Amino acid sequence: MAYADQQMSGNKITALVIVALIHVFVGYALVTGLAYEAAKKVINKVTTVDIKEPEEPKEEPPPPPPKEETPPPPIVAPPPPINIAPAPPPVQTVITPPPPPPVVIPTAAPPPPPPPPPPSKARGASPKRMSSWAGRIQANYPTRAAREGREGRVGVRVTINTDGRVSSCSVTSSSGSPDLDEAACEGMERYARFDPALNDAGNPTTGTYSTAIVYRLN
Repeated sequence: MAYADQQMSGNKITALVIVALIHVFVGYALVTGLAYEAAKKVINKVTTVDIKEPEEPKEEPPPPPPKEETPPPPIVAPPPPINIAPAPPPVQTVITPPPPPPVVIPTAAPPPPPPPPPPSKARGASPKRMSSWAGRIQANYPTRAAREGREGRVGVRVTINTDGRVSSCSVTSSSGSPDLDEAACEGMERYARFDPALNDAGNPTTGTYSTAIVYRLN
């Protein structure tokens, strides 16, 4: 390989030297007036020299590597027989449907409570100008009781009409003198005046009243 390279380099140098000499010759010929045709023939003859480079020797391919011996396949023991048990009978699953939801019967809403009753206007009978008629009853002192000097306290209960007058009288506590007891009831029926009792609506109604008449000598 190295020898071929050296030979190729020598040929190239020789060709370059020849070409240089030809150029020198041509230049000289042109200067000295040599015939142009002679120089042209020489140049064509020289320049058409075909220098073939020697072919490089082909490298032989390396020998193939030796084949490796493949080991024999391993000995595999046959698998033991597998006992396949029969499948168990299918289990039947009974799905019980859920019970239906309880039926809710809507109940009617209770009625609203009645409105509270209006405040009651009821009141009992009350004396009207009591000091004036009580003095008149005491001034009508029974004559016999006054002559005998008898005094006493008479408790009475009277019934009052819607016009405020006494309609009846009863003795609840006797003075011990019948004439004083009788005079007390007669004076109440004759002189006593009241504001009548009222019911819940505020209308006059019959009522009662209890009091005492005192008989005392000066």
